[in-house]
Amino acid sequence: MKNHSAEKHGFTLVEIMIVVAIIGLLAAIAIPNFINARTTSQQKACANNLNKIDDSIQEWAMANKAATGAKVYGTTDLQPYLGRGANGTLPYCPEDSSTSFDHSYTTGGADYFYVGTMPWCFIDSSHNTNN
Repeated sequence: MKNHSAEKHGFTLVEIMIVVAIIGLLAAIAIPNFINARTTSQQKACANNLNKIDDSIQEWAMANKAATGAKVYGTTDLQPYLGRGANGTLPYCPEDSSTSFDHSYTTGGADYFYVGTMPWCFIDSSHNTNN
């Protein structure tokens, strides 16, 4: 004789729908927070780069006894002062798809800064600081 009282295994449709709804709710909460955290970290990284560039401009000015308003060329003058070595890479804005120092931080293709003037991010103005 067969015993028909064997237990069935598996989940019902309602149980699966509840799990999917919970996962959807968690995703709806987590994804905007992740995007916000990514944006905030990019802004802070770019602002940090701007502070490093400003510090290196000031170091260059002291080492070369340059007055306020003197031109400082990013790729030649600042590179040794950015802590990346004479042949190291220059920083760029994290939102810059070209990953170029000149595109991110110098004005309209000009590759220089002025002593006493804070560098500026040309990719996203929300990264700029006024220290």
